Amino acid sequence: MSETAENTTNPNTPYRVLARKYRPQTFEDLIGQDAMVRTLTNAFASGRIAQAYMLTGVRGIGKTTTARLIARALNFQKAGEDTGPSVDLSVKGEHCDAILESRHVDVIEMDAASHTGVDNVREINDAVKYKPASARYKVYIIDEVHMLSTAAFNALLKTLEEPPPHVKFIFATTEIRKVPVTVLSRCQRFDLRRLEAGLLVDHFQRISDLEGVKAETEALGMIARAAEGSVRDGLSLLDQAIAYGTDQVRADDVQSMLGLSDRARIIDLFDAVMRGDAAAAMDELEAQHNLGADPEVIMADLAGFVHWVTKLKVSPKSADDAAVSQAERTRGKEFAGKLAMPVLARSWQMLLKGMEEVSRANNALMAAEMLLIRMAHVADMPAPEELARIVKGADSGSAASSAQAAASSSAAGTETGSSVATSSPTPAQVPGSPPVTHAPVMTAAQLKPAEHDDDGNAAEKPPQPTGFASFDELVAYVSSKRDVKLVRELERHVLPVSVGTGRIELSLLPDAPAGIANELSRRLEAWTGNRWIVSVSTSQTPGQTIADQKRERRDDLFRRARESDDVQAVLKGFPRAEIMEVRDLRAETAAPIDEQHGFDEEATDDLAD
Repeated sequence: MSETAENTTNPNTPYRVLARKYRPQTFEDLIGQDAMVRTLTNAFASGRIAQAYMLTGVRGIGKTTTARLIARALNFQKAGEDTGPSVDLSVKGEHCDAILESRHVDVIEMDAASHTGVDNVREINDAVKYKPASARYKVYIIDEVHMLSTAAFNALLKTLEEPPPHVKFIFATTEIRKVPVTVLSRCQRFDLRRLEAGLLVDHFQRISDLEGVKAETEALGMIARAAEGSVRDGLSLLDQAIAYGTDQVRADDVQSMLGLSDRARIIDLFDAVMRGDAAAAMDELEAQHNLGADPEVIMADLAGFVHWVTKLKVSPKSADDAAVSQAERTRGKEFAGKLAMPVLARSWQMLLKGMEEVSRANNALMAAEMLLIRMAHVADMPAPEELARIVKGADSGSAASSAQAAASSSAAGTETGSSVATSSPTPAQVPGSPPVTHAPVMTAAQLKPAEHDDDGNAAEKPPQPTGFASFDELVAYVSSKRDVKLVRELERHVLPVSVGTGRIELSLLPDAPAGIANELSRRLEAWTGNRWIVSVSTSQTPGQTIADQKRERRDDLFRRARESDDVQAVLKGFPRAEIMEVRDLRAETAAPIDEQHGFDEEATDDLAD
């Protein structure tokens, strides 16, 4: 992580990999961790030094290196003078070399992955009693601390909470969630953040210059992206790329070394898909596959470019990212200007689901080809709002609004099935339809639930009805009480004879359940507090039940919807679309209460029965 590392070359010394050779020697060498460095600097300057530190972050971000720097700072001492702990490590002190080389007797490094038991912690508890041999503090650095057993953590708690003044603990872990909260609460926690690709590219460029290696910026960008924010991973890849390219780091070599697809060809593949040219997209995929690119990697790179174009469309300043090639910047801007956001969002969702299919498929290439064919097929499909304009041209008005609603529903219906909703301001929603009459409903005052005053006591209840003007009003009242079973029985099996104040006469169909009249009388008395007489007429009353009337209205709405020119135009454009539902929006405002509350005849069959 540092360009100020030991860079002398001796033929007799073994080669040191870049990740070790360029380890930070001072806090200033830590890149991308400014918040932690500032906190530690201020803490040491003011003497507010914690007894334990917890360092967490992704692999290769510098946790162990930071732990050693803290140990150096705690024990920093120049020859012949003792100025106390200091984060100024520009000049090495008496103990610095031994700490950096992990051989200092008072700085004990322990790997918790191989020392997981309570016996190992017991050794620490016994050793902390003794003062350091030569340094100011005895420092315990425990790496991968989350690997300790539960008993080991518990054994460490007392010492960690009240250590002797000459003891400090520094923990490092990649799995912070596995560390008990009882341990975390006794430590100062520092989250070493993942480094951005731009910072890594600059860092790799400095190291390449120090090594005398000519490196292309695009190649370093590939390495930075593959490192995923890890400095050690990136330096290991840079080391490998230098050896692969014989002291040169070229984009083509890195691409071949990592098995990546050519970024320019990924853009060409994206272009073919967005043009709806499935044949060209399949040819490009096959060509990249023949060159050794993995179909799963190609799809991941394609998703990455979709994300890049979307990012440019939302935030054009993102083009300044140093880890992105010039071709991605230039052509990404072009696509961002041409493609609509719904198209990019749809492509992202299809790739996200398709990549799972490619990873699970026995033949990844075939799965990738099918994914590209699907994407190319829908690439030139107009958005619902565009489809409405296609159907009606540039006209505006109520007819255009109706076509837009129908187009939106039918377009969605090609995948999952949807509804066609009519919404003109007149009561008759489809041209040429007769007026629609609706059953009267209870007033808002009658249906409003009991309110409560500020003290939580029930306020005065609204007056309950003593009679009903019609049978529909009676059914609406029962529906407002959420008695689904009784509502369905009244709608399906009952014809009204007379409805008045305190008296109701009904005519029952042959299939009516027994005791429906008594049940209605009992429920009305419980709800209203008044006595109701519900009788059954012995003569058959002509007419239709409410359920039959609803069914007829529904069939009539479907018939009028199919005869609508706008709906026929949409169905012609989408031959596989089906009309799943027709809603009269004007009628809904005056529909019976059961419809307003979402009671559905088919959906509540089992409950009613």
